[in-house]
Amino acid sequence: MALDVIDLRQFYASALGEMARSSIAGAVESRWDDLHGLSVLGLGYAIPYLETIREKAERTVALMPARQGVCAWPLDGLSATGLVDPTELPLRDSVFDRVLVIHALEMSEDTHALMDELWRVLAPGGRLIVVAPNRRGGWARKDSTPFGHGQPYSRQQLTALMRQSLFTPLHWSEALHIPPVHSALLLRLARAVEAVGNTLNLPFAGVHI
Repeated sequence: MALDVIDLRQFYASALGEMARSSIAGAVESRWDDLHGLSVLGLGYAIPYLETIREKAERTVALMPARQGVCAWPLDGLSATGLVDPTELPLRDSVFDRVLVIHALEMSEDTHALMDELWRVLAPGGRLIVVAPNRRGGWARKDSTPFGHGQPYSRQQLTALMRQSLFTPLHWSEALHIPPVHSALLLRLARAVEAVGNTLNLPFAGVHI
């Protein structure tokens, strides 16, 4: 069953969702520190991660799968969102310099077609970041969060999928080392736990990046 945009929006409005957003966004922004003059595409439900990115990039667009639904974004200007079939993006070839995929790959019914489309719309020398649930992590086993839906992945499975689509994985990181529970104490400790988990490269994080 596909995630609904309303459920995604409600999750990111919660304290647990904000913690997840902060942890993942930190990893994304550490790889994309300079976006001046670049165009950025977010595919899936990427708008919680695009708010700061759009302030740095020349152009930022969020496309959402038709099965998921779409919501208006940004709230303070012309809409930059669209409802699409992820395997047939209504875009020219080689049009985006950076692509962020989150809440999309694990829900896709044809992952190879999805990755082929991302290759097509990505400009030469462009960069792709994929965020996918870790099949060994606790978040993939709890369907009260968006990361507990769809097909989780191991690092080896993601590597194989990317190479089959002509991508070369250059960097790996993980996020969401704390369990997916609405605990005020755990959420207060989240930043420290994430730092320790990233330093030790622990295998049971919630997502691969």
